[in-house]
Amino acid sequence: MTLLQILAASGAAVAVLAASTLLLPRQVHVERQALIDADARAVLALAASGEGYQRFNPYRFTDPDLSITLFGPASGVGSGFHFTGKDGKGSQTVAAVTGDAVHYQIDLGPMGKPLQTIRAEPKDGGAHVTWSMQADMGFNPIGRVMGLFMDRMVGPTFERGLANLQTAA
Repeated sequence: MTLLQILAASGAAVAVLAASTLLLPRQVHVERQALIDADARAVLALAASGEGYQRFNPYRFTDPDLSITLFGPASGVGSGFHFTGKDGKGSQTVAAVTGDAVHYQIDLGPMGKPLQTIRAEPKDGGAHVTWSMQADMGFNPIGRVMGLFMDRMVGPTFERGLANLQTAA
């Protein structure tokens, strides 16, 4: 086998491997739920405020050097914060507030723009809270592979946030 044949075979193998990542899911969904001993409205009030969110922000408790800069209104659509920490930098903005949920637009720059939702519904004298994230991994082969591990990477963070919310609300 000549060097040219080896290079051609290697290039073909890389092309097949890259193309095969397009068979992986493009959409990623991560979700965690908990029953919180708090009023659902109080949970949503915290979640709809950039400052209120900091009372249960799971990253604040794991990254002592996390820098948070609030922006926008105190609460509601447009309320949010910029962050810089060991896990990266970006922003989180309240995109919509409905009767039982707060929806966020997250901007992680080149790492993507996932959508996040905190839903709180009255249940058994407390609130049934669902924290979820939707991400479009696009056509990026590395993003598609990362999507396979997203639940294991983000899920524990949501669990920490729900535990923090229990205390904050």
